[in-house]
Amino acid sequence: MKTDAQPPLSPRGGGGGGGAIAVFLVLVILVSLSGTLLLMARPKPITITIHPPIPSATTVLTATPDFILVYVSGAVQRPEESYRLPLGSRVGDAVEAAGGFTELADRTRVNPAAILRDGDQAHVFPIKVTVATKLPTPQGGPRVYLNSASIEELETLPGIGPAMARRIIEFREQVSPIDNFEDLDKVAGVGPALLEGLKDLVSFD
Repeated sequence: MKTDAQPPLSPRGGGGGGGAIAVFLVLVILVSLSGTLLLMARPKPITITIHPPIPSATTVLTATPDFILVYVSGAVQRPEESYRLPLGSRVGDAVEAAGGFTELADRTRVNPAAILRDGDQAHVFPIKVTVATKLPTPQGGPRVYLNSASIEELETLPGIGPAMARRIIEFREQVSPIDNFEDLDKVAGVGPALLEGLKDLVSFD
């Protein structure tokens, strides 16, 4: 009996190659989809804007002077003058700059530790001169210092009243210091007789 011939078999493993390719393609598609989903699920970046503060106006620094100008008057050796002193100086420094106290200075009314400011006046009050005043002078008698004496002190001198005392003060302040009897003679109303009476009673220091 004649049997039908069997169809020839495909080579072994021929169908498995096509399946592997399909699996590979599926994996590629899955990876691509995963990447797409990750990108879609990624949060949007947040933009942060920093606004710097508005700069404030800078204060212009002014130079601090390292000295002050002080006017010294009264019973000092060189009164009625302005002296340039270091910043932070005291009354005692101003008196020293003016040559120190005179013999008529009332030191009990001076605070040498007081701090001075620019434009201050340091005034040294003189003691009130009377006939009984005793001062250590070369001649041993009381002296009135014509360049620092007050009206009251000048009035203690013989022949000098309020009007003459004012003229002497105006002369020394507005014209020039009184350095000798010749300068004193230039004051209106002063004559030889008055000069003779003041010979041993006044000083020009």
